[in-house]
Amino acid sequence: MLLALAVLCAAIWVGLLLFHGRFWQKGPILAPVTPDGLTPMGEAPAVTIVVPARDEAESIEVALSSLMAQDYPGPLSVILVNDRSTDETGPLARALPDPSGRLSVLDGVTPQPGWSGKLWAVSQGVQEAERRAPQGDGYILLTDADIIHAPQHVATLVSKAQTDRLHMVSEMVELQCDSLAERALVPAFVFFFALLYPFAKVNNPKSRTAGAAGGTILLERAMLRRIGGIDALKGALIDDCTLALCVKQAGGLLYLGHSQLARSIRPYPGPADIWRMIARTAYVQLRFSPLLLVLTVLGMLLVWITPALLALFAHGPARWIGAATWLASICSFLPTLRRFKLSPLWALALPFIAVFYTAATIGSAVNHHRGRGVVWKNRAYTDAIPNDGRTS
Repeated sequence: MLLALAVLCAAIWVGLLLFHGRFWQKGPILAPVTPDGLTPMGEAPAVTIVVPARDEAESIEVALSSLMAQDYPGPLSVILVNDRSTDETGPLARALPDPSGRLSVLDGVTPQPGWSGKLWAVSQGVQEAERRAPQGDGYILLTDADIIHAPQHVATLVSKAQTDRLHMVSEMVELQCDSLAERALVPAFVFFFALLYPFAKVNNPKSRTAGAAGGTILLERAMLRRIGGIDALKGALIDDCTLALCVKQAGGLLYLGHSQLARSIRPYPGPADIWRMIARTAYVQLRFSPLLLVLTVLGMLLVWITPALLALFAHGPARWIGAATWLASICSFLPTLRRFKLSPLWALALPFIAVFYTAATIGSAVNHHRGRGVVWKNRAYTDAIPNDGRTS
């Protein structure tokens, strides 16, 4: 029985390593370009950056300053949607020096029924962009209020979109990894995200896999109109991946990679902070399905925990197959650890990290069934709709 279990785990890992979009690789990563490196197509296209912000006083100044300082040769504007913040987010943003007149601050209004706060703020920002340039060409860049962008970031994103004729370019920004909890758990967040949405599959137009990272999404305005605007995402709580699926289903071409030009400055000082980040949307990802939750827990056990247990406690062939499988899982994590400049010894903790993520996913389901819903910025969405963009 243990031998059969060991063979099953090994077979799963063979499939993951060889046939699952090379999820374990370090890239892809966009090389920075200078503004004159844009594809020569006349004047550089206009870019409107929409930034939803709620209670982001600690980061809003540096984040907005990095956007207003972009070295981009075309028209560029920044719309901050102050999502009814209870701190000084709005006043701090309005007080920023803006010699080029790139920044506008829009005070958000109460969400309509069925909308999450963040997505409703994004919707208001996009509506403002459309009001200023009805049927305008160019791009919308969606980003968060806790991200710092290198001066050439927007030019690099637009260059990628133009060169490969892409409708949507998204990047997983560099995440903060300073505290002990961050070093132990944040790299695994990126690793598991790539496992769920293998970048090679997302970037393959023949694959049905679609995904995006909400920290950086450059979207062609014409494509946004084609899918029905932000209204197509109404009810979505994992709005970035929902948007990616809508674009891909409409025939759009996607790019998803890692960024070396944008980094998040949001800290996660303790395990509880990371637990809340996972639990916020983990059960949404499973479409609020108890069956999918059970299958996910079983999958986590088979992929991450059982091989280590077999290697440590089984005997004979089951032990050696388990050890080889555990070693394969450790090796798959090493490129991610190198990206975060962490010791490879952290890979030995993968079974314990998997237990943490599994427990947080179960906690997310418990919160839902106890009526607590999804919590974001001190707001709970107990009547959330599991909209993931799928048409069937």
